[in-house]
Amino acid sequence: MNPFVFELSGYTLKTFSGFSKASIQIKGRENIPEGAVIFCANHFTRIETIFLPYHIYSITGKQAWSLAAKELFDIPVLEGLMKRLGGLSTHDPLRNEKILTSLLSGKVHWIIFPEGMMVKNKKLIRNNEFTLIDDEKQKRPHTGAAVQALRCEFFRERLRRLSRSGAPEFERLATRLGIEDVNQVLAGQTHIVPVNISYYPANPRENILGSIANVLMKEPSKRMLDELMTEGGMLFAGVDITIRFGAPIPINPFLNDPYIESMLTVKRRVRFDEDIYSKEVCRGISNRIMERYMADVYAMTTLNYDHVMACILKHFPYQKKGIDIYEFKCKVYYAVTCLVLNRICYVSDIFKYNLIPLLINDRFDRIGRFLALAEDTGVVRIEGKRMFKDQTRFYKNSPFHSVRLENPVLVMANEVEPITEAEICLKKIAQKSKRQILERVRSRLIEKMNVDFSLAYSRFYIDGESKSKRVGRPLFLKQANEIAGILLIHGYMAAPREMKAFATYLYEKGFTVYAPRLAGHGTAPEDLAGTGYEDWVESVEEAYVVLRHSCKKIIIGGFSTGAGLALELAGRVDDYEAIFAVAPPMRLNDMGSYFVPAIDAWNAMVKKLRLDAGAKEFIENNPENPHINYVRNPIAGVNQLGKLMDQLAPKLREIEKPVLVVQSRKDPVVNPKGTLKLFKKIGAEIKEYYLFDFERHGILLGKGKHRVFQAVENFIRQWV
Repeated sequence: MNPFVFELSGYTLKTFSGFSKASIQIKGRENIPEGAVIFCANHFTRIETIFLPYHIYSITGKQAWSLAAKELFDIPVLEGLMKRLGGLSTHDPLRNEKILTSLLSGKVHWIIFPEGMMVKNKKLIRNNEFTLIDDEKQKRPHTGAAVQALRCEFFRERLRRLSRSGAPEFERLATRLGIEDVNQVLAGQTHIVPVNISYYPANPRENILGSIANVLMKEPSKRMLDELMTEGGMLFAGVDITIRFGAPIPINPFLNDPYIESMLTVKRRVRFDEDIYSKEVCRGISNRIMERYMADVYAMTTLNYDHVMACILKHFPYQKKGIDIYEFKCKVYYAVTCLVLNRICYVSDIFKYNLIPLLINDRFDRIGRFLALAEDTGVVRIEGKRMFKDQTRFYKNSPFHSVRLENPVLVMANEVEPITEAEICLKKIAQKSKRQILERVRSRLIEKMNVDFSLAYSRFYIDGESKSKRVGRPLFLKQANEIAGILLIHGYMAAPREMKAFATYLYEKGFTVYAPRLAGHGTAPEDLAGTGYEDWVESVEEAYVVLRHSCKKIIIGGFSTGAGLALELAGRVDDYEAIFAVAPPMRLNDMGSYFVPAIDAWNAMVKKLRLDAGAKEFIENNPENPHINYVRNPIAGVNQLGKLMDQLAPKLREIEKPVLVVQSRKDPVVNPKGTLKLFKKIGAEIKEYYLFDFERHGILLGKGKHRVFQAVENFIRQWV
């Protein structure tokens, strides 16, 4: 292999990747050892034969040659590409010698796909052992990688023993193996490094290759369409690819067999590859190595949303009335949190982001896209808020070469099977009752919000400035009779303590009340400075789901920015009775706020130039309630408040449930004219506007607050 040609081909691939929408992440690169390495990787698509050598080369600086299926070398265009990228046909008559000599030299790595074929159906386990199943037969994974690694380490160790004894056989063997630097060979080791390649999403999708095939061919075969739709979708429609390198498996310890030991030590010439008994011993050792790297490869599968949803759907108990889609969402949510918290397998990085969108709107279309795929392929039938599952689709095999096109949900579920602990976990969650799962999700959310606050408080605490923990801790006042729950959202730069008086009042009137902490609040201004309005939205969503799982009826309400967040939520959900908004901001009287975007842009530029001393990140704040509010206002935070208001305006028309807007006529912060303008934009047929005559913004605290409490309570009681 010409190193220059290999590197040039790598640059070609890198240039080509600029046209691809695939995103590749590398994990575990620290596991790649020095010396002779055979990489054993799972095989789902043909493109792995091309991009894996390139990425190994970019990490190690060594060429990575690979064994590839014979048919790839039967096509002239592919043959040239495969050879330039270090591909070697599995039917090459000099295969074993090329692998042995190149491994011993340590100058190149090898990639071997142990399945010996693309495992399109991801079906690997039968009778608790690795078994590959296609349309024609069942077979065990290949032991070729183990055999090659064992041969390499045998000859290395034999040379090591012969060099110590000074036997003439040493020179003959070194010459036969074409060794140039004996010391380098003797100092090295042979390892097998398991590699897992995971895709998300991995289902076939429309792409340019499929479109071209449909134009050029009247009736492309199912196999061709499957491969073009799957692999073309990964390249051109966009997919996240995770390449994970596992802990290396040293081969030298596997030489610890009496017969192998005798062949290593004897000074005469031995026929390691031809001796009948040696072959039998090596076969047994190779099988043990194969079981080891196969288990490691598939234990490293990076589970993603599709895996979880496919497995939950597979094990979801039969229900004559169909499956409640919201119950399915809750099980998916809880399952992901269990996988992340218990660390029982590798999971996608997207699980690190807040999962609450799964239960509110599904704004990233994780569940919607999966269910659409399941419905299109006949796994489920959706009617309104319920779906009906065809369980046979999880057990009736589709043709091997079209299964990814005809039943991708089955492929996703199959991929979880080798990860036994994860499979058991997901199955148990799928089989829980609706009542159990709703309670588990509620408890998990309450726990998460409390932990989030504790971690943020510890991280951002400022002695002499941060308030007591009880100021920022979420408030959950829970009635035994959970008929009606009220969501109370505090304002900007404040904390749940701002809502305590009103929350206690409502609780004493018989309501369950939840006052969540908005992200970035109740700790220190630096916390708020690094928080986006989307994080506040998610804080509200989490609290809303807690109430949804606690009470039969829900009222949404908030003060100031909290009122804006309440209206924002009400424009996206419909399972609540009414909403009240106290002093919702539409326009701020603080003229300095108009300059926030410019100041924020200035700060970003100054930081980019590393001139931190010139950045003005905070301005002084003189709050009405300094025992609750921050005394420094982060410029970035006010900018986020503006963004929240900008995206709230068009949603006001979507609000259809009864609305109460409360405002103080002499509010020094929120302009009543702006509040009235907001009120008029609300789309609800039933809406009321109450105007009080207080000379302060915080009308839920201080003198006369009970007048406001009573007005809101009277409104609430009409709807619960």
